[in-house]
Amino acid sequence: MWKVIQICLLLVTATYSASIANTENDEFVHHHYEDMINFMERVHADYPHITRLYDIGESVEGRALKVIEISDKPGIHEVGEPEVKYVGNMHGNEVVGRELILHLSRYLCRNYEKNLEIRKLIDNTRIHLMPSMNPDGYERGIEGDQQGVRGRRNANNVDLNRNFPDFIYMYGKTAKRSYQHAQPETRAIMNWITRTPFVISANLHGGSLVANYPYDTTPDSVRQYSRSLDDDVFRFIAKSYSLTHRTMAKSGPACPGQRRGESFKDGITNGAEWYPVNGGMQDFNYERSNCFEITLELSCQKYPMAKDLKSYWDDNKYAMVHYLRQAHRGVKGVVKDERGLPIPEARIVIGSRKIVSTAKDGDYWRILLPGTYSVRIDADGYEPVRKEVTVTNDKPTELNVTLQRSM
Repeated sequence: MWKVIQICLLLVTATYSASIANTENDEFVHHHYEDMINFMERVHADYPHITRLYDIGESVEGRALKVIEISDKPGIHEVGEPEVKYVGNMHGNEVVGRELILHLSRYLCRNYEKNLEIRKLIDNTRIHLMPSMNPDGYERGIEGDQQGVRGRRNANNVDLNRNFPDFIYMYGKTAKRSYQHAQPETRAIMNWITRTPFVISANLHGGSLVANYPYDTTPDSVRQYSRSLDDDVFRFIAKSYSLTHRTMAKSGPACPGQRRGESFKDGITNGAEWYPVNGGMQDFNYERSNCFEITLELSCQKYPMAKDLKSYWDDNKYAMVHYLRQAHRGVKGVVKDERGLPIPEARIVIGSRKIVSTAKDGDYWRILLPGTYSVRIDADGYEPVRKEVTVTNDKPTELNVTLQRSM
């Protein structure tokens, strides 16, 4: 089955490459904070009709946590349209993701008028790109760093990927206490996640070459497979990236000569089976929102030399686009009452899988693999509705539902 999918992914890559604009003359350099902001502002200035710049907060040292949104209607949530995100540079010295996200923003905009697949993605998806979650740490990093830690943490010396509330095993901490001890960058991201109906996301790191999926934690931090309620979906979307990447899914050591020669079948790993992480961002996304997030390790060297950035872009550009398209699979729809008004926070229940809920406009998205599913939709004060749906690979199955008030 996966051999067939791999062939399909190669065909997708060929289709993209045949009509994507040339990027040979792009500035493949490291962008410090002001350079990063200038890059984002130039993209917005060149493509104001499909982009918007906004901040979600500030770092400890007052640097803006800047996002560039790409959409055919920037600034507007369109009912039925999924929202997706990439977050880079959570660890300040892991810089490849920061540069990839910057180049992805320009790549998408440049090709909006030139490539039908890119146009379809932008017209039907609201894309949010954050190049740097840890701009303070970045400024302390050193070009050429292989596996070091200088710049990894934020300006308060806190590892941001150990700073999210852990809602799975708790480790003796209450959710309220965890929020109170969250760093400014962490709190800004949490607020962003919980107020935006994200469907799929990836957190871009460096230091290895693998797509890592939830859960990242286990009881007592034991290193073992930690299966989520949607393990099949997470394995699929992780492979959608690794198999489209130029080298991630190749057999043999992920980073020859480093990290004890570790290797990953198909270029993916369960987070806790690799090594347990308490307070990580991908588990927070899954537990506290409808968003399915994976963590992408994209470079064996954390802070490579600028001359190597072009090769990282070539390795990842098609995978980055293809991954975002996974938001358009499964079931989607709108839940309304008998007067035709949207019902927010209605619950979409499918067997023992994670329950997702409708957004403020009553719309929902539920990533699923092909198959037939029994779906229950309910909300407080309403009679539940049960439907059977068949999901295919072609496009998401639409299931709109009207709920009647309970007697």
